[in-house]
Amino acid sequence: MLEFILWVRAILYTWCNLLLQSPYRYIMGYNKAEKQPVRVLVTGAAGQIGYALVPMIARGAMLGADQPVILHLLDIPPAAAALNGVKMELVDAACPLVKGVVATTDVAEACSGVNIAVMVGGFPRKVGMERKDVMSRNVSIYKDQASALEQHAAADCKVLVVANPANTNALILKEFAPSIPAHNITSLTRLDHNRALAQISERLNVDVSDVKNVAIWGNHSSTQYPDANHAIVTTNQGERPVPELLADGEWLRGEFIKVVQERGAEIIKARKLSSAMSAAGAACDHIRDWVLGTPKGRWVSMGVHSDGSYGVPSGLIYSFPVTCEMGQWNVVQGLHIDEFSRAKMEATTKELLEEKALAYSCLA
Repeated sequence: MLEFILWVRAILYTWCNLLLQSPYRYIMGYNKAEKQPVRVLVTGAAGQIGYALVPMIARGAMLGADQPVILHLLDIPPAAAALNGVKMELVDAACPLVKGVVATTDVAEACSGVNIAVMVGGFPRKVGMERKDVMSRNVSIYKDQASALEQHAAADCKVLVVANPANTNALILKEFAPSIPAHNITSLTRLDHNRALAQISERLNVDVSDVKNVAIWGNHSSTQYPDANHAIVTTNQGERPVPELLADGEWLRGEFIKVVQERGAEIIKARKLSSAMSAAGAACDHIRDWVLGTPKGRWVSMGVHSDGSYGVPSGLIYSFPVTCEMGQWNVVQGLHIDEFSRAKMEATTKELLEEKALAYSCLA
């Protein structure tokens, strides 16, 4: 009897070892190699957008459901108590992906070792303020934060600027963080891109996921150019160009552009608050596609360092249609630009050049 028991135990031991050495161990969760945590900085983390963004990152919406994160949360000293409240809520949410939370008002501590920086904090324009006053405040903020990233962030840190004027804030950050590759400093126009997709979806009564390849050119401002000339809708008959499906072609050159340009103001009018939820979602979309890649056949819009493509002056942070692969973005080339589009693109370029001149005058 004892021999029989020992024989059964030996058989069971052998089968258990074989199971743990087989592909089934991954299905069962054995020996699964966990990824190293990515350090993600969110500035202005106690504000509206930051409060909406942080839980999205914590639950994998930005970097994927299998990517652990260590969250670095930064805000100004007057917001320290609110920032600590955000940290407490993160702890209470018990998100498995969160391997640590750094909540601080010290910019050097916040930037230490970060791999991704989402720059939400900035100085908003207030009633009665001159444009130069707002620019001067933001130049000072982004100069200091750029210096901290330069000294303390990971060498390959990817930066997304959300705070307005986003393109020009990113330009200043690039100026004062010279060791961070220019390719790694971007600004948010994905919210405008998403708004453009949604407007076409509603107009044509199709799922938003069936619409692709709109483009946002230029500045994240009222001069931006939402361009649907190259957009495509997937139908039962295959892929069809958006202009071909619209009975009213003038809509694309009129109301569509105006609605996308003014959507943020309309939301503020309705909510009495800014579009925090959709901005946070767009920031997640931006980083996710940048890091993990855009789906084949689709492009997105990002404010990026111009290399002169489409006649845009080199060095500006300008929104282009881009594709992403292996953590790198590339401007979509070879798109036909008609006279109407060219005029719109030049108008937003002019505004960006004026903003750049104003920002640099604040540095003098």
